[in-house]
Amino acid sequence: MQKKTVFRGIATALITPFKDGRVDFNAYGRFIDWQIENGINALVACGTTGESSTLSDKEHRAAIAYAVQRAAGRVPVIAGTGSNELDYAVDLSKYAASVGVDAILVVTPYYNKATQKGLVGMYTAIADAAKVPTILYNVPSRTGVNIEPKTYAELAEHPNIVAFKEANGNISKIVETMSYVRGKLDLYSGNDDQIVPLMSMGGIGAISVLSNILPRETVEITDRFFAGDVAGAAELQCRYHALIDALFSEVNPIPVKAAVAAMGFTENTLRLPLTELEEGHKETLLALMRKEGLDV
Repeated sequence: MQKKTVFRGIATALITPFKDGRVDFNAYGRFIDWQIENGINALVACGTTGESSTLSDKEHRAAIAYAVQRAAGRVPVIAGTGSNELDYAVDLSKYAASVGVDAILVVTPYYNKATQKGLVGMYTAIADAAKVPTILYNVPSRTGVNIEPKTYAELAEHPNIVAFKEANGNISKIVETMSYVRGKLDLYSGNDDQIVPLMSMGGIGAISVLSNILPRETVEITDRFFAGDVAGAAELQCRYHALIDALFSEVNPIPVKAAVAAMGFTENTLRLPLTELEEGHKETLLALMRKEGLDV
């Protein structure tokens, strides 16, 4: 069963700009253009980095449709459509498909702490309904539930489930998963500090927070790896380690929103319960950004 590869390389998990309490579509458009001009391979609209949990349904849908329209086919657009409520996830996924997204990214249902049987049932229902390539997103530190390797093996048999974004941090579990799904699911790193390690296990890229501020440089990590320069890719992975740490000094997307704001793309505005980055963390982050040549 040949499945479609949504993208190879780096997809930016886009921040969502706000102004005066609303989504700032002008800033969003400029940011999308800048990302594409700087060589990004794909874009994720309204993922968890895009503060999807604090967007209204109307805002969520508008932002997805806008991202598709603005990208205008220049790169694939992936919509974050996950929820802990099945009917809503299905409806949002169908809407995203209707406005032309290239794929959907579906986080595991949070708080519910579903059994593996429940995960299979929910993901199957969403993938059946959406009828577009579906990327599973495993981030147990945020959701409270882990997709187990044998569960991935079962889900890999679904024709619409094409890939997974893995952010469980457990390399041994990822190796086990790949032993079951290699050739059936594409693997993307969900952690910027593990792009090269996961590519060594057959991964084809990452869905990245770092690329919000360094799109071209983050893409170079995967470009070097694809070209056979594994040592060069590893060198860049290590080079950006401190900056990646700073981008996660507080819960995502607090630091990256501050970073993008410092670059002049948006206001540093978040919605409660998220609050602005602590001053000490901000000073460290900005210093590391300056070290990479960013004008902040």
